[in-house]
Order: sequence, then structure tokens, then C-alpha cells
Amino acid sequence: MTDRTVIVTGAASAAGLGFATARMIAAEGARVYLTDLDGGEVEKRAAELREAGHVATGLTQDVTEEAGWTALVERVLADTGRIDGLVNNAGIAVLRMTAELTHESWDKQIAVNMTSVYLGCRAALPTMQAQGAGSIVNLSSVAGLVGIPACTAYAASKGGVRLYSKALAMEVAASNIRVNSVHPGVIWTDMQKVALADNPDGYDAINASIPMKRMGEPDDIANMVAFLLSDRAKYVTGGEFVVDGGLTAQ
Repeated sequence: MTDRTVIVTGAASAAGLGFATARMIAAEGARVYLTDLDGGEVEKRAAELREAGHVATGLTQDVTEEAGWTALVERVLADTGRIDGLVNNAGIAVLRMTAELTHESWDKQIAVNMTSVYLGCRAALPTMQAQGAGSIVNLSSVAGLVGIPACTAYAASKGGVRLYSKALAMEVAASNIRVNSVHPGVIWTDMQKVALADNPDGYDAINASIPMKRMGEPDDIANMVAFLLSDRAKYVTGGEFVVDGGLTAQ
């Protein structure tokens, strides 16, 4: 990843998938732009990477705003002149049964998890096409592959990311731009910690349901994303990569 420029959204949480990815690819030599709605926290994460000797910038971004994507791309190009990778990681989980799911909550889930992916890809593609190369990794979920109760809006957004990624991969393959989706299973992140705080008895039950009998770690996802961003995956596009300890193989 030496001298590659990569954007990673949703990277403010120290225990999150975005920061784990940014940390890993920065250690491999990438210039990383970490973005998040929480600008103060994302700059702290970028500062941690700089203190470790890496090149990293933290920027405030609302991924649902088109103007923000335009400004982000302009900033990155002004700094580095290129965009080699984009990781659309920002997301939220609205977990409600359909009868309890408001229209407002549905719209917010789709906007943050799916529409933002379209906006990010559309903003970065002209630069990648001019370069003749690029890699986009969109974070989906196992909930975008199988049905899970109380995940209707979340599943719709993540299923949309899965097929959007495949369709876009077909559109840009001839330009040497690769697009893939990654589907995490149950990963021990802040989002998972909050969910289990509401249902503390669920921890053992969740682990029991996973063939490997344990939750994954953020670096398990970061390893897959880093692979897809790199030249090690130069012939890989339109794929869906499940990292779930065997959960969806049952």
C-alpha cells in the first residue's frame, strides 16, 4: 500500500471496523483519510496513527450529503493528487420489527447505509477512471445475505449495498476499477457492546450460534478489506466476502 491514498468513512470509534482498517493499511504504507460525523473523535484516531509514524488525516463528514463528498474529494486531490482506494464503512443499525419501524427510521437507515455508498462511489469514480485504476470496498453485512428478525431496514440497506457493488463492478471493470463487498458477522465492536448491554444474557447465546464459538474482532474485517484494496486482489471484482466464523454456512 506504499504511497496509495485511501479514504475510510465511519472511522471515529477506536474499537470500530473503520479505524481497524485505517490502522492496518496505514501500517502498510497508505496515506489514509479517516472521516466521520464526529469530527473530534476521528481526528483523535488520525492523531494516533500519526504518532505511530503513519500518514493520516481526520476529517468531519456527513456521508449522506453530496456536497460533503465533493468537498472531501477536492481536499484529497489537493493534498495527494489521487484516490487509490475508498472504503465505504460508515453505517448505523436501526433494529426494529416492521410494526415498530417508523418511516423516519427507515429513511435514515437507507440514507446512511446505502445512499451514502452510492454518493461515495460516484464522487471517487472520476478520479479513479482518470488514473486507470482504483479499488472500492463497500461494507455490507451477513444481514444482507440472510433473513434476521428485527433487521428489516438494516437488511434492506445492506442487501442493497451487496447488489449495488456487483452492478457497479460490471460498469467499471474495463477501467481497471475493482468493487467488492465485505459481509461481517458478529464482530466485537462498540455497536455490538451497546446491543448486548440491553440484553446481557445474549452474549453466550450469540457465541453458541457461531460455528467457531466466538465473535470476530475488528482486525478480522480489516484484514479482508486491506487485501481487497491491495494488488494482491488485482483480479478480484464483483465479489462478496463473508467474514463470520461460519455463521451463514449453517
